[in-house]
Amino acid sequence: MTIVFKVSDNLREKIIKHYESLRKEKTPPYAVFQAQDADTTITLYESGKIMFQGVSADIDANLWIDLEKKLNNRIINVDGTETKAKPKDDTILDYATIGSDEVGTGDFFGPIVVTATFVSPKDFDWLKELGVRDSKKLRDENILQIAPQIMKKIPYVTTILDNPTYNQNYSKNNNMNKLKAILHNKALYELKSKNYNYAKIVVDQFCSEDNYYKYLKDVPEKVMHITFMTKAEDKVLSVACASIISRYIFLRKMDELSDSIHISLPKGAGTEVDKVAKSIVDEYGFDKLKEIAKMNFSNVSKI
Repeated sequence: MTIVFKVSDNLREKIIKHYESLRKEKTPPYAVFQAQDADTTITLYESGKIMFQGVSADIDANLWIDLEKKLNNRIINVDGTETKAKPKDDTILDYATIGSDEVGTGDFFGPIVVTATFVSPKDFDWLKELGVRDSKKLRDENILQIAPQIMKKIPYVTTILDNPTYNQNYSKNNNMNKLKAILHNKALYELKSKNYNYAKIVVDQFCSEDNYYKYLKDVPEKVMHITFMTKAEDKVLSVACASIISRYIFLRKMDELSDSIHISLPKGAGTEVDKVAKSIVDEYGFDKLKEIAKMNFSNVSKI
């Protein structure tokens, strides 16, 4: 797999610093550097383009694609094409919506969790008083406190892709964005089927609208007419609730996995994760890792 896109100026130095310790001795012509991160080769060119090559190229590229979305409102697809983002819209939707969001796609350990919720205006004040906002802006302690209250009052549907199933299904033709699209569609379809009186269905945008529906071309029951919105969790309470519930369920699943092996599993995919993964392999063998981790991540090659 090869992914190429142009890097924004405000990310260039971050990328150079990030791969400093992984650089190869030889630099290709017209390149700033070339680095090897496990099975992925990363090349940053003087033109500003960056190229990821390898089996897990989409996983490594997604780190920077996500930052381009958050910092620069750019929607870059895993095939390297770019969708022109709409002008930033800070409008808070003040009508009933169904919204979905996911957690776990950037974590080596643990499942991917997608939740869809239905929120109507009668719940707005209560949710705001509760402190509902994007789960990434809340500490885990806050998530564990407020999520059960939301789950008792707000209708929701959650889909979970566990690690063995993820490892079975991930491939060149089933990349991370395709798996996310299928999970979002499943949760949205089930919640929509309950016939709530909503005005819009909103998904926090992680790829272009065209690509989202292409990923679902073989799915028989599709939810259409979706509003794709960047930073939707900050503007739409149903997406914020979905984010919090997904995070809560992900944290609980991580606790269950940690208890099952008597080792505390860290989140993310950094150096601490590498250390813990190695200790798991040393104690339980490599097959155990397949039950609790995403095996296409570059962390696997570092063990």
